[in-house]
Amino acid sequence: MFDNVCKFLAESFSSDFATWLLGEPITLTQLSPSELSLEPIRADALILLQSDEIVLHLEFQTSPKADIPFRMNDYRLRAYRKFPHKRMRQVVIYLKPTDSELVYQTEFVLENSLHRFEVIRLWEQPTEVFLNSPGLLPFAALSQTNDQTRTLEEVAQVIEALNDTRIRSNIAASTAVLAGLVLNKDVIKRILRSDMMRESVIYQDILQEGLAQGLEQGLEQGLEQGIEQGIEQKAQEIAIRMISKGINLEIIVDITGLTVEQVQKLQAQTEDTQTE
Repeated sequence: MFDNVCKFLAESFSSDFATWLLGEPITLTQLSPSELSLEPIRADALILLQSDEIVLHLEFQTSPKADIPFRMNDYRLRAYRKFPHKRMRQVVIYLKPTDSELVYQTEFVLENSLHRFEVIRLWEQPTEVFLNSPGLLPFAALSQTNDQTRTLEEVAQVIEALNDTRIRSNIAASTAVLAGLVLNKDVIKRILRSDMMRESVIYQDILQEGLAQGLEQGLEQGLEQGIEQGIEQKAQEIAIRMISKGINLEIIVDITGLTVEQVQKLQAQTEDTQTE
C-alpha cells in the first residue's frame, strides 16, 4: 500500500517532485518499466519519470534492503541501453526511521565497477520542504519534526484550503496512509476528515471495480443484490491487502467503507491463515 501511494503521488504530481529533486518544475511523463526490459526484476516497485533530457528513477522504501545498490546499478545500465544520451537521477527515499546502516549505502561496487546513487532519509529532511507543494504534503509528517501530530495538523489545514476537490481528497487519503507509519490511528482519524478520504481515487477504485463485478453478478442474482455483493467483495479484497501491509484498522475502515467488525474478522482470518 505504501509503495502504491508513493507511486500515485509521484506520477500524479510529477512537477512537485521535479521541483524537489531536480530543482526545477520541468514536465515529466511516466516511463513504463517494460521499455527498459525490467519486468523480471520488481518492476512493480519502480517509479520512472522522464523528460526529453533526463530520467528520474525513484525508489520508496519503508525498510532497508541489502539488494538496493545492485538494483540501482542494474536499472541505470538498462536505462543507458535505451536512452544513451539522457541523464539519469536515481534516488532511494526511505520513509521510516531505522538504525540500519543500509540506509546510508549510496554506491554499488563490483571489482572495477562503481556506481553511485542518492539516498534521502525523510526523517532528516526539513518539514518546510513538504508544506509548499500538494504532491509532497503526505510526506511532511515523516520529515524532521519535533511534533508529528502538530505537523499533521498543519498539513490538514493546507489540505482543507486546496480548491480542487479531487486533489484535496486524494492528498488527504495519501496523507492518512503514510502518516500511519509514525502516528497512532486515533490521532490520524481525529485530524483528517474521513469524508474527504472516501472521495479519493483509492476509494473510487474500490467502488468502480465492485460495481463492475456487481453488475455481472446481478444478471443472475438480481441487479441490486449483485451490486452490493460486488462492492463488498472488492472492499474485502482491498482490506485484506491493506491488512497484510500493516495498515491501521481505522484507516482501512475509512477507505473501504467496511465496518470495524468486518475488518476485525478479516484480520482474524488472515492471522489464522498465516499460522497454519
